[in-house]
Amino acid sequence: MSSFKNIAPFLSAGQNTLSRWLSYFGLGVGVVLLLCSVQMFININELLKEKNSRKEGADFISVTKTITNDNMGKDNRFTPEDIKDLKAQPFVEDAAPLISNQFRVKASAGNIIPFSTDLFLESLDEKFLDTVPASFTWKEGQADVPIIFSSDFMEMYNVFAPSQDLPQLSDKTMSSVTIILECYTPYGVQNFRARIVALSDRINSVLVPNNFMQWANKNFGGVSQVNPSRIYIKTIDANNPQLLNYLEKKEYRVNKDKTKFGRVKQILQAIVSGLGGFGVLVILLAMLLFSFYLQLMIAKSKDNLQLLLTLGYSPKWLSKTVAKRWIPVYITIVLAALFFTALFQFGFQHFVMYGREELSPFVNWSVILIATILLALSILTNYKLIKKLLYKLA
Repeated sequence: MSSFKNIAPFLSAGQNTLSRWLSYFGLGVGVVLLLCSVQMFININELLKEKNSRKEGADFISVTKTITNDNMGKDNRFTPEDIKDLKAQPFVEDAAPLISNQFRVKASAGNIIPFSTDLFLESLDEKFLDTVPASFTWKEGQADVPIIFSSDFMEMYNVFAPSQDLPQLSDKTMSSVTIILECYTPYGVQNFRARIVALSDRINSVLVPNNFMQWANKNFGGVSQVNPSRIYIKTIDANNPQLLNYLEKKEYRVNKDKTKFGRVKQILQAIVSGLGGFGVLVILLAMLLFSFYLQLMIAKSKDNLQLLLTLGYSPKWLSKTVAKRWIPVYITIVLAALFFTALFQFGFQHFVMYGREELSPFVNWSVILIATILLALSILTNYKLIKKLLYKLA
């Protein structure tokens, strides 16, 4: 008896073909929708990655509190608790305050550039700077103060200079100009010689070393603890929807250019996730329809299957044998879905995105993994259902 393998004549499989083919079609459509949604989700993440200057694989963005008519007269600086809360968020790698001067500073360039202006100074943890030359240090008693100047400020000066009969300066020339910093103290004015040692593309400010700022605020401004108006945060992705939602909830303001793709990314991800969810629903409905087909088939084959059980075939062997009939069907459906997903990705990369290098023309490995998991789940679910039905006959 154990050599008998073909039990097809004992099954009433020729009937109810409409249910069977509808379940096959539904399963195929659901798998294609799910795999294409996963691939599109990956494509969105690749296309909408922010191309900012990065350091250690992270984005650095400036955060301030939003000023409104309601809070205009209040203290809108960050407290230590605010900074602690920022650092505690899972999407924030680190955060550091920009400490500003608490005393008046005036800058001039002597006879070389007949120009003087009131100036604001700030200091920031060096880990957050994109350029930190070895000369960016200061110690008490030193008359020379190194400065890191914003590249944007440098560009603004060169645009503004001709209209005021001032010379335009190159990056190299700017670093050779000695700037006189006039620091106003309760006891008079103390001058320092300042020199621009680097330009920063990341931070729009005039930066001095931390220890100079702490010393000057204490000695000139009489302040040892300063609540900052700006915080710089380090994050893996400046367009992370969780980060944007957190900042919006806290009413924090960021440079919109840094996060301009964040909302678009959220909307696209929501649409793709919805399609993926619909794909899962279609798969479940197809599996449910196929289970009805199996139940009807086994019910109509009840007498034949009971005869096989009486002849000595075990329910376990019968379950495996019956379930094996649909393994090729499941494999064909999943491979066909993978093929359509691969065609979709190839067409999207070549004809929609015109060969963008950020995108691979091939499906991502995670799509293949999901297809394999779906295949295994389909086969296992099919076997479990048939086993359950046959054990009821035994």
